[in-house]
Amino acid sequence: MHHPSSYRDPSGYMFEKDGVLYRQVNLSFRDSFDHFISSGCYDHFVGQGLLIPHETIPGLLTGDARGYATLKPQLIPFITYPWEWTFGMLKDAALLTLQLAREALHYEMMLKDATPYNVQWYRGRLIFIDTLSFERYSETPWIAYRQFCEQFLGPLLLMHYQKLPLQPLQLSWPDGIPLAVISRLLPKRTKFSLHTYLHIHLHARVSGRKGKKQATPHFSKQKLLTLLSSLESLVNKLRLDPQKSTWSEYYEEASGRANYLEDKKAIIAGWLDKIPGLKTGADLGANEGAFARLLSKREIETLAVDFDPFCIDALYKAIKKDNEKKLQPGILDLSNPSPAIGVNNEERMPFLQRVNVDIVLALALVHHLAIGKNIPFEKIADLFHRLGRILVIEFVPKTDEKVQLMLETKPDIYTDYTEDNFVSSFSTYFSIAERQEVEDTGRVLFLMKTKS
Repeated sequence: MHHPSSYRDPSGYMFEKDGVLYRQVNLSFRDSFDHFISSGCYDHFVGQGLLIPHETIPGLLTGDARGYATLKPQLIPFITYPWEWTFGMLKDAALLTLQLAREALHYEMMLKDATPYNVQWYRGRLIFIDTLSFERYSETPWIAYRQFCEQFLGPLLLMHYQKLPLQPLQLSWPDGIPLAVISRLLPKRTKFSLHTYLHIHLHARVSGRKGKKQATPHFSKQKLLTLLSSLESLVNKLRLDPQKSTWSEYYEEASGRANYLEDKKAIIAGWLDKIPGLKTGADLGANEGAFARLLSKREIETLAVDFDPFCIDALYKAIKKDNEKKLQPGILDLSNPSPAIGVNNEERMPFLQRVNVDIVLALALVHHLAIGKNIPFEKIADLFHRLGRILVIEFVPKTDEKVQLMLETKPDIYTDYTEDNFVSSFSTYFSIAERQEVEDTGRVLFLMKTKS
């Protein structure tokens, strides 16, 4: 059976058998696939760490008469989508896509897809995952040009010029923001920028014309290289500078509390050392990843998410700089996690179905959900128990200065916000293994395990 997100390409599809994910190559794509392998293009990209490697499986596991070959790709620990990426991640994914398109030409191949969904996070870097996106080169216009402009270039340009993270636009238009919309939303002055005018404004006007279908024009390899170079030059110039946010100075402020961060890290590290078999983890409200690294440095595949895109972008840059292999960043608002969207609401899975880990960290977070977002303890406990079997969570009492600061701007209707009610609500889903106060703060850490 096709994977719900793999139905558009007649070249082949992803499918699952006995809990293992495979890719079928169809007979219709035999010539391009064989050339991709025999030309050395596959080995070149895998050798550079640009393309996910695969193993060829003997026989056809599907019994599909259209099938030619079966591949078993390397497993991706966590699947994320463009609206969960920072500006820097989307920009690097765009540059990766252009690099693959350019270098494929050396092997008489061309990239037929240019979508962020073909890029994922693997061992500390962004990597291309769709082996069937490379077809035999022909001297025709780049078929993926509009897709690249709507799914990569447009969102990057809008964020660059508006100086705002606009990831929700990508969720609203998961198949790409229409060129006409991008053109209207960009400042008028961008029409005087040559590359932006050509790739967005003129492109939108030309693609919006109706008329007879024209014969496919001749488009030389040099013209394609020039197009790719123009796109690459434009993308490289785009940036979204860091901005101060509520949480961008969290660690600096927290470190001002005597021994708070150090004591909290020591408690959690001690618990982690006593828990065997931890392979995957998630840090919810990770900020810039200080506590997520308690997991990743123990060789635990760790997803670090936060609703602040600037904190996560800083984490992304640090991961790149330090070449960290086990830590993956992502943007997520826990009060509104990414939903199921697409055909039959199955094409893009919701966050709560994509993530199921051995251990979850939820530190200095509950008061933001309970008081900042008015979410009852019962619903917060339900959320966390869906995500992992072990939970390390911090309870911040109402007397804490940060909670009091939150209550300065709203009435205190939170009579149920007590540690006893917190424990009672979480006990529906978890048993409490450990409880320990963080030195001289009144804050309390709990180690909990889901009830079977």
